[in-house]
Amino acid sequence: MSGGVDSSLAAKLMLENGYSCIGCTMKLFQNEDAGVERSKTCCSLDDVEDARSVAYRLGIPYYVFNFTEEFRQKVIRKFADSYENGITPNPCIDCNTYLKFQKLYQRAVLLGCDCIVTGHYARIEKENGSFVLKKALDESKDQSYVLYHLTQKQLAHTVFPLGDLKKSEVRAMAERSGFCNAQKPDSQDICFVPNGDYASVVQRISGRQPVPGDFTDKNGHILGRHRGILHYTIGQRRGLGISAPEPLYVCDISPESNTVVLGENSDLFRSDAIVRAFHWISGKTPQNAIRCKAKIRYRQPEQWATAVPTEDGAVQLRFDEPQRAITPGQAAVLYQGDTVLGGGVIARR
Repeated sequence: MSGGVDSSLAAKLMLENGYSCIGCTMKLFQNEDAGVERSKTCCSLDDVEDARSVAYRLGIPYYVFNFTEEFRQKVIRKFADSYENGITPNPCIDCNTYLKFQKLYQRAVLLGCDCIVTGHYARIEKENGSFVLKKALDESKDQSYVLYHLTQKQLAHTVFPLGDLKKSEVRAMAERSGFCNAQKPDSQDICFVPNGDYASVVQRISGRQPVPGDFTDKNGHILGRHRGILHYTIGQRRGLGISAPEPLYVCDISPESNTVVLGENSDLFRSDAIVRAFHWISGKTPQNAIRCKAKIRYRQPEQWATAVPTEDGAVQLRFDEPQRAITPGQAAVLYQGDTVLGGGVIARR
């Protein structure tokens, strides 16, 4: 229970379905570690008190679990290392993978619980003896993209009660239930970077200052100086500080030479990508190429592609149409209809 309306209503729906529930909040970091105000993130005291208030109203036990060390090792350090190496990570996926559906489930087992319940907008169904992950009915709120890592065992012990609901319905039901957070705004930021200043958080975590280097064009001609590669991501236009007749965009980042390659918008389009650490939700790797749709960032519509499994466990994606700003470190997730086939991490070219 993050303190938000979604997880609060999920708890209520489980109780209504006859389950005995325990409410819990994961304490993931000290706000001061990230240099942010205590009142601005999902780990704040206000959020804990909102979750506690809902648990009290529902009449269920409530705990706060301290997972700060695990979060620091599995999520925050990876976040900093990625940016320092010119890769744009997705820490929310790592948090789900290592904390919510791994560490928290282990704690749930110790407490005698059968399953983990969250407020994610997604659905789990059983087809032909296997569990499948599906998009939420309300595609505007669908969160299946950040859940591609779930295994068959995890799916068997996970429930998403909101998968069939719209957000407006969730808020209305919470309002009728008298929840204090019924109209609470959704969190929009990475929890430990609530002000959007990734660079300062990375510097605080690593203890290192960014090293300036060269902006170049695709032919290696020097265009100017950058402030350190952690300040940039593929497709970025703002904050470059370079004067040019046409708009310039970040097209590539090379940590080896500490250079940032700039180009035109047309230079950002590619038709292929290698996706590593690929996880197939069925647990079975296809033997041949498959036709599917692929999503290369959270809010991007799915695009038609051919996925070719490789011998080293990766997937080669070939898009029907060139895609803009395919970014190393982000997730590529494959779909057939509303079913999630799996996903992995986009590799550097």
